[in-house]
Amino acid sequence: MSDGNGDKVGFFSGRREIASGLGGMHARMMGFAPYRLCWRVLERFGLTGRAAVFLVPYLWLLIFFLGPFLIVLKISFSTTVIAIPPYSPVFEWTAAGPSVKLNFDNYAFLFEDQLYINSYLNSLRIAGISTLVALLVGYPIAYGMARAPSGWRLPLLMLVILPFWTSFLIRVYAWIGILKKEGLLNLALMSMGVIDEPLNILNTETAVYIGIVYSYLPFMILPLYANLEKMDLTLLEAAADLGCSRLKAFWVITIPLSLPGIVAGCFLVFIPAVGEFVIPDLLGGSETVMIGKTLWTEFFNNRDWPLASSVAVILLGILVIPIVYFQRLQAKNAG
Repeated sequence: MSDGNGDKVGFFSGRREIASGLGGMHARMMGFAPYRLCWRVLERFGLTGRAAVFLVPYLWLLIFFLGPFLIVLKISFSTTVIAIPPYSPVFEWTAAGPSVKLNFDNYAFLFEDQLYINSYLNSLRIAGISTLVALLVGYPIAYGMARAPSGWRLPLLMLVILPFWTSFLIRVYAWIGILKKEGLLNLALMSMGVIDEPLNILNTETAVYIGIVYSYLPFMILPLYANLEKMDLTLLEAAADLGCSRLKAFWVITIPLSLPGIVAGCFLVFIPAVGEFVIPDLLGGSETVMIGKTLWTEFFNNRDWPLASSVAVILLGILVIPIVYFQRLQAKNAG
């Protein structure tokens, strides 16, 4: 139709075609007994098809997140024993009925032993600094990708994603060959006359920072690029017409509008970096103590599953509580 409202007519006709196609698919799927049974169960509980679609991710989280977390939480309240599995049951059935034995000593021990306190603090510090460095490095890259010609954006995006095609472990091992005293970095710096003696980078916190920033930099770039790429450039043109300099327009317009991408990228880098085990184990020295390394030691070397589970529960609380608080604050500000 060309009655001055063609786009709207085309939009709604497209939606009708999609709805018609889904309706036909639903009619054909009703011929399969498992699908028909699931649909009858949903109807019995008063759930529509749209509600069922929204229910799928919640069921996924319930099965693969909340379920394992409850198992770890239960183990954290048990006692270490020499058996298989190496912990005592929390719930038992006796002649008098169900018996619950909760052991809170594991949590008390974590706050008494300086090793675990230092592990938590070191992990938060290293993850925080690494996230800040990743932001300082990733923002210009994402900004340049978003402002590049449209023909260059896809190749640049592929270059950011390209490291994921190689095993994470192999990429971390490659940094050992780069950072060691006889590695490529020292050889390049010495050949250019920048340094006279090899730098001791491997087995230090500096190597851990390099490994974390390199490994998680794409997680910072991608949400920033997605946010910057859809930004309305006419706002910058309007600011320039009003006499605003490019630097001031960047701080007043671009940074605030890209704040959701900054927050998403920081979360995507900070959360896995706190519990990182492979990078500090391979690139960090014996003095680089992070909670992921401590957790692995308790599970596999000491076989103290209850204490290790307590470490994991507290680590999850440290990460989840601020995120939930931030989301509620965002929802309150938006409302």
